[in-house]
Amino acid sequence: MKITEKQAANWVAGYVKAWKSTDPEDIAAIFAEDGESHEWPYETAWIGLEAIVRGWQAREDWQQGGWTFDWELLTINGDTFAVKGVGAYRELGNFDNLWVVTLDDDGRCAVLRMWNNEIK
Repeated sequence: MKITEKQAANWVAGYVKAWKSTDPEDIAAIFAEDGESHEWPYETAWIGLEAIVRGWQAREDWQQGGWTFDWELLTINGDTFAVKGVGAYRELGNFDNLWVVTLDDDGRCAVLRMWNNEIK
């Protein structure tokens, strides 16, 4: 699968929607049933949609006070794209993000690799 900039942007928009809602249906719209989500430095390795849903719902309190996410597309290589972003949480602070996202043939995430660095 060769993805387009529009597909990458739509996936990120779906991610933001799902992160805000933590609704299992919204998460399932962007992650494959056997998807993986890995996040550093938090040593997160959620394998499978159920684990991803549980992980996201466990972090719902991170959103208290509100948050924003600004991002830019860095590159696309076949079925994989990279995003640089900044998550700004009113209660937690700001985090530089680097995402590397591989999509399956249905446009859902097969593997998400995310690096977070708190901005001091």
